[in-house]
Amino acid sequence: MARRRERRVEPSQDRRKEQAGKGTREEKLSDSDASDRKLISIFVVFFIVIPAVSVLAYIIKYGSSSKRLEPIVTERGHIKTDISYQEILSENSKIVENASQRHYDYPVLAYITPWNSRGYEMAKTFNSKFTHLSPVWYDLKSQESSLILDGRHNADKGWMSELRTREDALVLPRVVLEAFPSELLKKKKQRDKAIDLIVKECKEMEYDGIVLESWSRWAAYGVLHDPDLRNRALKFIRQLGRALHSVRSTRNTEKQLQLVYVIGPPHSEKLQQHDFGPEDLQSLSDAVDGFSLMTYDFSGPNNPGPNAPLNWIRFTLQLLLGSNSNNAQRLAPKVFLGINFYGNDFVLSGGSGGGAITGRDYLSLLEKHRPLLQWEKNSGEHFFIYSDHNNVRHAVFYPSLMSIYMRLEEAHSWGAGISIWEIGQGLDYFFDLL
Repeated sequence: MARRRERRVEPSQDRRKEQAGKGTREEKLSDSDASDRKLISIFVVFFIVIPAVSVLAYIIKYGSSSKRLEPIVTERGHIKTDISYQEILSENSKIVENASQRHYDYPVLAYITPWNSRGYEMAKTFNSKFTHLSPVWYDLKSQESSLILDGRHNADKGWMSELRTREDALVLPRVVLEAFPSELLKKKKQRDKAIDLIVKECKEMEYDGIVLESWSRWAAYGVLHDPDLRNRALKFIRQLGRALHSVRSTRNTEKQLQLVYVIGPPHSEKLQQHDFGPEDLQSLSDAVDGFSLMTYDFSGPNNPGPNAPLNWIRFTLQLLLGSNSNNAQRLAPKVFLGINFYGNDFVLSGGSGGGAITGRDYLSLLEKHRPLLQWEKNSGEHFFIYSDHNNVRHAVFYPSLMSIYMRLEEAHSWGAGISIWEIGQGLDYFFDLL
């Protein structure tokens, strides 16, 4: 089974209830096949009423004018809503001979996890498709009164060397800030120590910078509700960014080390104090080279539905980038829209349950159950229903060429980059789109 994207704080149940409205999915899914097709429509009602006209107007007037190279799967006619399980099974492993051809002309960050070795191979095979590669290797932890950077044992220098003989994708390992936030943010000595550990590791291991994840953890600890600690948190990120920017890459002395910062989507239409909002984006824009936006995990076992409804993604981008065209055009290239390469297999009857699945799991389900794939237009995702050996009904949401293509087009229309969680969990032909 796959691991879902690690998140330190879950969206509030209030938001889920707002979007779910009345009734339950289980009741809707058990009525008939026609009801199946409306599985998650109640999820996105809240976002349909968002002023989408303003988003569309922005895209038309200020969206990227650069012409993209069309992926080969477009020529094959595989990017469509009407797909069958047979087609996926027969085509998913077919990739173009020229795997180095890049179609997406904004930043592409790809995560790789130690527990899924396939990601390492995908990173080598499709290296030229990515601008940034982020292996999930490090945790910065409290140790008594000090700090330690744990994770060098995960680092694979041979893999990095092989990557760098092929193309120039930057390697920025992810660092999760596990240290006690109140101690770290209040004490200058701790902040300086944290930054020193990170910069030193980048130098010794010849990294091109790091991807830092801390905001969700700080939110879980409640420190972001304190105005003083919140300001200290932003100050720490700026300080780390400046420290990394002051160091030249050992591979290319003309380039400085980079900082990519992980941010979550807002939990409701009205921003809460712990949410990362447009003012925070503006505040950190000079110190941070990219913002990895986690626009996935919209649904869960207790509220089965789409992984990342397209209207929700549009709402999130609109909220972060706003309607100011100059500001949006300046900041959008630094926002890396999150795209999931994993899916979910949710239990619909007999209690809640289920969880994340990889491409391998998905193909096994297709072979075993031979389901009818359905397209939910409001969310822009494919799904199917099946019953297991205990006659328990399941709903499976997993990316398709069409769903990924639509999200790439959305990001491109804003002039934004993308971040993929994570490349070892996808199907081979997904990479033809990049």
